[in-house]
Amino acid sequence: MRIEDEIDGHFRNEYHKGMINLIYTTNEIHFEFLSYLRKHSLTSQQYNVLRLLRGYGGIPRSIDFLRNRMLDKKSDMSRIIDRLYAQQLVDRVENNSDRRQKEISITQKGKDLLDKMDDCEKHSDSLLKNLTEEEAKELNRLLDKIRDKNETH
Repeated sequence: MRIEDEIDGHFRNEYHKGMINLIYTTNEIHFEFLSYLRKHSLTSQQYNVLRLLRGYGGIPRSIDFLRNRMLDKKSDMSRIIDRLYAQQLVDRVENNSDRRQKEISITQKGKDLLDKMDDCEKHSDSLLKNLTEEEAKELNRLLDKIRDKNETH
């Protein structure tokens, strides 16, 4: 459905329409993804941390390492880790060389939860199911171009 019909809106120009369309579509997809994660009592940031830890082979990582790889760079990483730790999904160990730093690793319980959620990857792919693979490539190219602050227009 066209954005004009979705929100019954009018736009100053195609750039304005594109911005509203991008925000609206992102919010809609994110809401659907979050509702799936809630079934497993996780936030998107917690899920992201668990996937990062599993993806790096279970090797303990620092909070800064994880923060730099988060999708949401403004996440309160300490709070996210505290909640995952309380659920016994991650372990925290003081770094021997810098006691202020903590090394974070995924627990077996965390791995088991992600294994149960493997269909989450398929579900997230399905959120763009009405695009062909070529259209998805073009979407990725355009989104990368939008974020490229150095590109001249």
